[in-house]
Amino acid sequence: MSARQCLKRLHLDLYRKDLRYISPATEAAFEAGHRVGAIARELYGTDAAAFISLAGGMAHALRKTARLLREGPQFPIFEATVRHGGVLVRIDLLLPDGDGWRIVEVKASTRVKDEYAFDCAVQSWVFQGAGHRLTGLFLAHVDNGFVYQGEGDYRGLLTEQDLSAEVEMLLPAVPEWIRKARLAAAPQEPLVAVGAQCVKPYECPFLGYCWPSDTEYPVQHLPRASKAKLGALIARGIADLRQVPADELTDKQLRVQRVSRAGAAERLPGAQRFADALAYPRYYLDFETIAPAIPIWAGTRPYEPLPIQWSCHFEASPGQLGHADFLDLTGDPPMRRLAESLIRVLGTTGPVLMYTSYERQVIGRLIERFPDLAVPLGAIIERLVDLATATEQNYYHPQMAGSWSLKAVLPCVAPDMNYSDLEGIQEGTGASEGYLEAIDPVTSDDRKQELRGQLLRYCKFDTAAMVRLLAFLGSASKEEQG
Repeated sequence: MSARQCLKRLHLDLYRKDLRYISPATEAAFEAGHRVGAIARELYGTDAAAFISLAGGMAHALRKTARLLREGPQFPIFEATVRHGGVLVRIDLLLPDGDGWRIVEVKASTRVKDEYAFDCAVQSWVFQGAGHRLTGLFLAHVDNGFVYQGEGDYRGLLTEQDLSAEVEMLLPAVPEWIRKARLAAAPQEPLVAVGAQCVKPYECPFLGYCWPSDTEYPVQHLPRASKAKLGALIARGIADLRQVPADELTDKQLRVQRVSRAGAAERLPGAQRFADALAYPRYYLDFETIAPAIPIWAGTRPYEPLPIQWSCHFEASPGQLGHADFLDLTGDPPMRRLAESLIRVLGTTGPVLMYTSYERQVIGRLIERFPDLAVPLGAIIERLVDLATATEQNYYHPQMAGSWSLKAVLPCVAPDMNYSDLEGIQEGTGASEGYLEAIDPVTSDDRKQELRGQLLRYCKFDTAAMVRLLAFLGSASKEEQG
């Protein structure tokens, strides 16, 4: 599958693992896949089902699978390990079906994606090529309409789609895919230009290696530019965003180019006007949420964003700064208590600042879940003010690298504040995973308290950053930023 995306990626996977960067979001996706796979084995399993472990090595897994297949289709085999033509696969679910076998590939996605058919085609080619009878090939994926009823009952979590016909059409192409993959596996690194394949269907872990980075302002810093467009620029020898012809850029990209050429931050008068227009008291709000693939609380759905924590800095008047927060690690659903505590702390007057519209979405979903709280929560929505929009409209620093994320803006406006200085949890995915670990019954009390401290510090840091950003927008001058 790496070779299908990019032959160079496969080569680097084999020879230059040291160059890989796996983002926290990708790591979380891997973990979600493992969790969904474990549930699939519970749903499809029987008392006689066999799991092919790699604990004894790959050779042992191949031998054990071969022995079970020789005995004929009697019970499910999980992670069946089969090799043919120099290609090895591990099959998620291999289920008895009459005198043959049915393959079920399990994905944590909520829909069937194009690349899944290629994955399944290789499995089919190997399995049938090894001499086994295949009756059908199905893809099981998460049904995001499933509502968990509790008590560990996940029947209905997965829904199947028959890919047999689609896979059959792809089978003749598999040998050519394999041939190309073998060429890429040779010691000589393939010459592949950067482009759209660097992020489709998956973000490549070698982006930092393949994309030009030997210029101060690489074209990758152009906001909202597709990888296809950027790859085309690089193919023309344009690696620095300052060299891109103006007629090929959007207004926002032209702004980034102009400020980068100047080499100094641009702060527009609208920043001061925005800050001055905000009344007191002022509130700075940030939520942390989880969206587990496997629902953990009754009445929730797969991947449903659920708020589990908030932080709020507040200014009753200029210079009078306070802070409040909410975090419940009992393991019980916290959403109701979270909403009620938020209503109490935010009161009824004063702007509630957020960074991007995510907080608006979170509160909207709380209203759907708790309609009896619709009036006070709706009143909070009416008071929300997006600090991100004001920042994007009025400020840009060349060091922001084309991004207006809080993590990109903060070092430019408050150099003494750095997310990397936080111990443990430093970004949202880590907060989500940290919360789930903290409420896990097997987590020790000491580790739970450690995670509590990290979660509280991280969320508080987010709202403290907003306080600093608004102060900067309202007081710093353009000359000071030059």
